[in-house]
Amino acid sequence: MDEVDSIRIAFEEGSLTTLKIVIGAILFGIALDTKFADFVHAAKRPGSIAIGTVAQFLLLPAITFVLTLALDLRGSVALGLILVACCPPGNVSNILTHRAGGDVALSVSMTAVGNVLAIFLMPLNVAFWGGLHPTGKELLRDIELSAFDMLLEVGAVIGIPFVAGITIARLWPRFAAVAHKVVGPVSYLGLAGIIIIGVTNNWSIFVSYIGVVLLAVFLHDALALALGYAVGRATGLPQASTKAMTFEVGIRNAGLGLLLVFTYFDGLGGMALAAAWWGIWDIIAGLAVAIVWRARTGTSAPAAPAEPEGVR
Repeated sequence: MDEVDSIRIAFEEGSLTTLKIVIGAILFGIALDTKFADFVHAAKRPGSIAIGTVAQFLLLPAITFVLTLALDLRGSVALGLILVACCPPGNVSNILTHRAGGDVALSVSMTAVGNVLAIFLMPLNVAFWGGLHPTGKELLRDIELSAFDMLLEVGAVIGIPFVAGITIARLWPRFAAVAHKVVGPVSYLGLAGIIIIGVTNNWSIFVSYIGVVLLAVFLHDALALALGYAVGRATGLPQASTKAMTFEVGIRNAGLGLLLVFTYFDGLGGMALAAAWWGIWDIIAGLAVAIVWRARTGTSAPAAPAEPEGVR
């Protein structure tokens, strides 16, 4: 598997700029659907938000690290999974929560808080867990990754679009409501197009090495969803809130991870393959879980916000 560490995925400068714009648009779309009231709502449910924050930014990266060791994944693939685990959730988690009949209000609140916290926590997490990995740390040392530089990049890609979107939603709520319905789908279609073009331009590499990440991504995604579900159940969250927790922890913004792979890791083979396939498989698996869950339990959103037992 060492060979995958030496390959580089070709990605033109113009395509990287387009990817930055698309990721920024995705975050802008999330912010257009985020209101200050969502943060107020989150403040009224500090226990649930705190549980979700710990699960996303501490437990998931830690479990991912253990998984990379258990599967004996080499440098670039391990770093790819760690990077994705450190990414914030996207509004796909809100869509899947709604599809599953879950607590959408909690999902939206966690997405908003998670993306703000990710500006600071994501660079630290990547540097920390990547630096601990036996083979991943060697690649990080060669790349000389700076957590501060990544913080600036993540801050620009997340922070600026997020602030702009929330401001527009605050000042022109009707426009924001209409724009969100356009920006969200179009930006995700744009991301899908970039991934498809990238795979097509590097088809021989994709065919030769995709098998390296298939099992790892499958297990990682299943663990992420299972972690969200387990945390919700273990802390006594209502069923609707457990659904939200499952998707908030299990669904990651792998597109942001892909952007960072090409910005800071020079298209490192295993990282790019892991992030790209994660973004595709994550949606497929999440949608399947949401459909089955909705069919088995129906809509179960609570009439009023509920804190988990023991943290009220």
